[in-house]
Amino acid sequence: MPATVTNEQVEKVVYDALESFGAEPSAISRDADFKTLDVDSLDLAEMSQIVNEEFGVKLTSDDVREIRTVGDAIDLVVARA
Repeated sequence: MPATVTNEQVEKVVYDALESFGAEPSAISRDADFKTLDVDSLDLAEMSQIVNEEFGVKLTSDDVREIRTVGDAIDLVVARA
């Protein structure tokens, strides 16, 4: 886990995860919501596991229910890292 986690580091991990879930790369942006990207709750659970492994940040099921956009997820991880 890096000493300082930047928006760019988290953004890359989150974007890569979303692509692996089948989201269209050109549709992924900070403003994109998960529903539009066709990312379901299982994908979000997997993404929270990836974030935990990469940055040591645990996202609860309540956190996952609250985040709506890619930017929300990135900001939450950076804030907790």
